[in-house]
Amino acid sequence: MRSLFLLFSFVLLTTCSGDSVDNPNCRFLLNVGVNLTINLSLPQYSQLEFAGNAVYIANYGNGGIIVASLGNNQYFAWDASDPNHSPNSCSTLEIVGAEAVCGCEDGNTYSLFTGQPLSDPDLTCGLKAYRVEQSENSLLISN
Repeated sequence: MRSLFLLFSFVLLTTCSGDSVDNPNCRFLLNVGVNLTINLSLPQYSQLEFAGNAVYIANYGNGGIIVASLGNNQYFAWDASDPNHSPNSCSTLEIVGAEAVCGCEDGNTYSLFTGQPLSDPDLTCGLKAYRVEQSENSLLISN
């Protein structure tokens, strides 16, 4: 499992660049303050015990938050709004396995492990990440 984490970390570090911050195409999402604590003991978060699962939490960030589990107490949190669209009625991402899929016609698809686009190599923006800190049986998600 550790080698899997190292592989994902390597992919994340090598595929991300600082260009998306300066790219005018990546300015659709607002820098909304997020400070959310979730209790992993609650039934709605029980699937996060298993690697590859994710949950959607509404009413935070731009379009909600998606929390994904890598297993071994490793978690990622992403804004659930497609970063390659201005927020609208179809731009909230839906969890499909280990991917997040946009409901708009283009069907942009993103990895919930790296945050990078999967469906179109020309997409310039990856998912907006939030910080995740684990404390006993809860996760603090913030920016």
